[in-house]
Amino acid sequence: MSLQTILRGTGVALVTPFTKEGAIDFNALEKVIRNVIDNGCEYVVTLGTTGETPVLSKEEKKELIEFTYKIADSKVPVVVGIGGNDTQALIKDLEQFPLDKAAAVLSAAPYYSKPSQEGIFQHYKTLAAVSPKPLILYNVPGRTGRNVNASTTLRLAHEVQNIAGIKEASGDMSLCMQLLKDKPADFMVVSGDDNLAMAQIACGMTGVISVAANCLPRQFSEMVRLSLKHDFTAAKRLNDTMLEAYNLLFCENNPAGVKGFLTAMGLIQNHLRLPLVPLSDEVMKKVQQYVAAL
Repeated sequence: MSLQTILRGTGVALVTPFTKEGAIDFNALEKVIRNVIDNGCEYVVTLGTTGETPVLSKEEKKELIEFTYKIADSKVPVVVGIGGNDTQALIKDLEQFPLDKAAAVLSAAPYYSKPSQEGIFQHYKTLAAVSPKPLILYNVPGRTGRNVNASTTLRLAHEVQNIAGIKEASGDMSLCMQLLKDKPADFMVVSGDDNLAMAQIACGMTGVISVAANCLPRQFSEMVRLSLKHDFTAAKRLNDTMLEAYNLLFCENNPAGVKGFLTAMGLIQNHLRLPLVPLSDEVMKKVQQYVAAL
């Protein structure tokens, strides 16, 4: 079975809840994971950007991977995020992190360094050669500072074994359509933009790795399933109800937005690690009003 079949639908880029003292709140994380599974999401992603991975230690990352496996309990696949701008350090992570139960590894493009397209190609080719699991590229130029061009992704898809797909969060619909037109048949292309997911599925994507699904798992995953069935009239009705939520989730910072939602829902405490801070009072009031109206 291809990865795009296994990971079809809605994946959730999980938050990492913290206690007031700054420790990982595993009890709250269990609530979040169980909530997204019980409400129909098809898989979970641990150690993504939404999980505040830049401020997690290696030991904390390993704990989070094992805990996510335990709570997911084979009910849904687990994807593990391992990305960064130090290729050699990532090779060690791929060798040392517990990946035996992972369906795939999601790897964000190198940030800050701004490598050339050839540098990006060689980075991913090197990681794919050592990864024990299929590699999913992650293009998010708003965070990394460098776009992964369609030509680079297609070159990786056609030439490098063990690269199985991409989470595409450039927001560039033309780039996305080029990928979908020229990709190998078994190469997975999923959305990384919640507000564009319905439109991108209409173009041929097979799902989304979502932030919104942390706090709107039932509505969002159903919208994605309807879109995959090409029932866009019903999908649009659901998507329209979430447009305000998309704006609130990302207007100040991710994951500050989604943590505000989850706090209003009573699932976690509203704590982040610096340099991130919680939502402003003004936006948090709007989040509370939205949640109260659900």
